[in-house]
Amino acid sequence: MEGHGGGGGRGKGPPKKKKEEEEEDEREAAGEGSPGPQPPTGPNPFVHDLRLSPLQRAKFYVLGIILAPIRVALAFVVLFLIWPFALLQVVGLPEETLQEPFSGWRNTVSHGSVYLLSRLMFFLLGFMRIRVRGQMASRLEAPILVAAPHSTFFDPIILLPCDLPKVVSRTENLHVPVIGALLRFNQAILVSRHEPASRKKVVEEVKKRATSRGKWPQVLFFPEGTCSNKKALLKFKPGAFISGVPIQPILIRYPNSLDSTTWAWRGPGVLKVIWLTASQPCTTVEVEFLPVYHPSAEEAVNPTLYANNVQKVMAKALGIPATDCEFVGNLPVTVVGRLRVALEPRIWELGKVLRKTRSLTGGTKCQLDPLPAGTSGKLKPAELAQWLSLTCPEAVEGLCTYFQKDSEGNMDSREVVLALEALEGEHDPQELTRHAFELFSENAGTGDCRLLQDGFCTILRLLLGTPAADGAALYSQLCAEECSQDGLILDEFQDFSLRHPDYARLFSTYLRPPAACTLPKPGLPPTCANGSPAALLKNKAD
Repeated sequence: MEGHGGGGGRGKGPPKKKKEEEEEDEREAAGEGSPGPQPPTGPNPFVHDLRLSPLQRAKFYVLGIILAPIRVALAFVVLFLIWPFALLQVVGLPEETLQEPFSGWRNTVSHGSVYLLSRLMFFLLGFMRIRVRGQMASRLEAPILVAAPHSTFFDPIILLPCDLPKVVSRTENLHVPVIGALLRFNQAILVSRHEPASRKKVVEEVKKRATSRGKWPQVLFFPEGTCSNKKALLKFKPGAFISGVPIQPILIRYPNSLDSTTWAWRGPGVLKVIWLTASQPCTTVEVEFLPVYHPSAEEAVNPTLYANNVQKVMAKALGIPATDCEFVGNLPVTVVGRLRVALEPRIWELGKVLRKTRSLTGGTKCQLDPLPAGTSGKLKPAELAQWLSLTCPEAVEGLCTYFQKDSEGNMDSREVVLALEALEGEHDPQELTRHAFELFSENAGTGDCRLLQDGFCTILRLLLGTPAADGAALYSQLCAEECSQDGLILDEFQDFSLRHPDYARLFSTYLRPPAACTLPKPGLPPTCANGSPAALLKNKAD
């Protein structure tokens, strides 16, 4: 299952204290600290806001105490019973045999036993009904199966109506007890994120199995690669479509009155999802097989086009939008123009973290000290804590995750300055983009300041969450359009950020954080490219 592991890249940010979480929930319930204007990309498909009524809470507390522990315990017992049958399939076989499709008595016994025990395990967790619609295609008709939306770690339940097809998984999962044995039993296609050559091997293996003319069982992909809230389809990764063979789309629905199964980037965690689902009297899952999709000649040689068109077909059948949202690292992004940008800017999250520390709010000094001596624009975590008067080690550690670090663990003070100025909420986009230019521009030898590629990419990464590769490609395009090889001047940079038809709305939105993320004006002494203090931005009220 491509990218399976559910929330691959599921980052929750710095941990919250329980009391603070409750206070935040109370404020939201009262209408305070509202999320403010949405980014121009629309609602975030990686957020699952599960709100329970008092009656539902009472019901879950009762059933959670009585029903959930019994169900989870029994399900784990069955999971461990699957282990020996999975091992029976592979134990003692030479490596050459493991590279070919299994057959014979071992396959018959192992396959049947794993299938029945897996169904029992899901039944014990409350999945008493699997509704199946449509007809599953044979391996000759559709060597590849693609399933969406991928919303939870319970989604492997669709392996059962698909008769246990092969999957794609991370190599690291081989070392997980029981799961590793199941992957060997399944003859899963394994990919390592740490070995560049691994992806090429996976592509070759997928093509080999997809073009085996029925010799190999079907391969199942979750082409979104991570979990969402089921309200939109994420961008499909091209891995399932590289071979150019017909595929069968499979829709997954959980038609229950309460959505307890969704495990999104931001929302209930693993234990809470398991507890809530196991506390439901019954959880229903619906699996619908759509007609086989036969690629056109153009799609067969263009996996990205093939993936996009299948995504649209599945989104239409589900009645939800098809989006360009995906995960890059630990950050959910979408596409605007030629850039991938964060669905919710990280500096907004940074603002929430700083408000939690209560270190830059009323009662603390308004004017921060100059940079610690000898930093030259580089800050160690301890120096950052001293500069911002942060006394909680956990707060400092969480804060540092928002900034790029060099090989020695130092942060660039210019990034901190720009982020905090944006979070003050008192400067308009023109002021902020001008100051961003001044902070990161360099003298390119022509007597005036120019913004070079590194500085341009840093600004986009910090303010928009844009990966460096996207920033570099756009920088080259802008320089070509301006016929400039020496970098961008201020007017050119602001033409891009404030007046461009695709990016102007983006910057104006992302540089105006909602009230819950803004900070009282701390009076920061900005630094220039060399780390020395620079003049403060002028306020509108000055």
